[in-house]
Amino acid sequence: MLRAIACALWFGLAAVCNSQTVDTAAGDALQTPPAVLALLTQGQALEQSDDLQEGAWQAAARYCDAARMGSTEAQYRLGMLFALGRGVPESREMAASLFSLAALQGHAQAHTMLDTIRITSQLLPPCVLEAVPPPRAARPAAVPPVVSAGIDQHIDGLPLNRRWIVDLVGTQARWNAVDPRLILSIIAAESNFETRATSPKSAMGLMQLIPDTAERFNVLNAYNATQNIRAGLSYVRWLLSYYQGDVKLALAAYNAGEGNVDKYKGMPPFKETRLYVQKVMALYGKATHPFDDKAGRISPMLGKTFK
Repeated sequence: MLRAIACALWFGLAAVCNSQTVDTAAGDALQTPPAVLALLTQGQALEQSDDLQEGAWQAAARYCDAARMGSTEAQYRLGMLFALGRGVPESREMAASLFSLAALQGHAQAHTMLDTIRITSQLLPPCVLEAVPPPRAARPAAVPPVVSAGIDQHIDGLPLNRRWIVDLVGTQARWNAVDPRLILSIIAAESNFETRATSPKSAMGLMQLIPDTAERFNVLNAYNATQNIRAGLSYVRWLLSYYQGDVKLALAAYNAGEGNVDKYKGMPPFKETRLYVQKVMALYGKATHPFDDKAGRISPMLGKTFK
C-alpha cells in the first residue's frame, strides 16, 4: 500500500507506478516546488516557536500539506513529530509509516529512523491522505516548580538549540526500555550535547562512540544524532544486561570497555574512568537499573565487590 501511495504522491497519480521500484533518480532531478519550499520553511520556523506544542502542531499542518504534494522531507519531518509526540500525539506506528514512505523515495534520514524505530506500519495520518488538520497532542498538565538537581538541572540550563536532543533521547530510550535520564547523563558527561564533538582518541558525536563501537552497532555516520544515540543506547542496554543492572559497572565499561572491567573485577584503576563514573553518577544518581537478557550472557566477575 505504501508503495502505491508513494507513487501517487511523488508523481501525482498512481497509474504511472506499474514497476516494482520508485524512480528516485527522476525525483531527485526535480527541484523543490516553491509552494512546498514555503511550507517547509514555515514549518521549520514554527517548530522554534516559544509555544512549543502549538508551534509544533502548526508545523505539522504545513508538513501534512507538503507531504500530500509529494515532499519526502515533509514526510520525514512529520514522522519525527509523531515519533517525539511534539504538537501531535506520539505514535510510533504513524512515525514508522511516514519514515517508510519517505525512505521508499530515497530519503536517507528516514531510512536511519526506520532502523531506529524497528517496527513496520501502514498507519498514515489522515492529513497526509486528505486535506484535514493533523491531530493535536494533549497539553501536559501544569506542574508546580521544583528545585531540580543533577541531570534535570543540567537540562534546564541547555540552550534552546540543543533541547531537541532531549526529546530524541526520550523517544529512543522509551523504545528500548532504558531510563532516558541515564542516557542524558552520559551525553552530558561525554559531549555536553555537542553533536560534532570529537575527542583526541577519535570518539565521535553525542555519546562519543569510538570507531570500534560505531562498527559494532552498524553506525554509518557517528555525527548523525539519531544513529549516534541509537548505538550508544544499544551499548548501554547491552552493558546493563551484562552487568545485571549495576549502573556503575555499566558506566565503567562504557568508558574503559567491558574487558577491562572484567579483568580488574570491578572499577579499572584508571583515573579517567573513575572520574567519569563519578561525574555521570552525580548527574544520574541511581545505582541500579532494570535489565533484560539483551547481552545473552553475564559478566564472569559478578558477585565481586565494586570498589
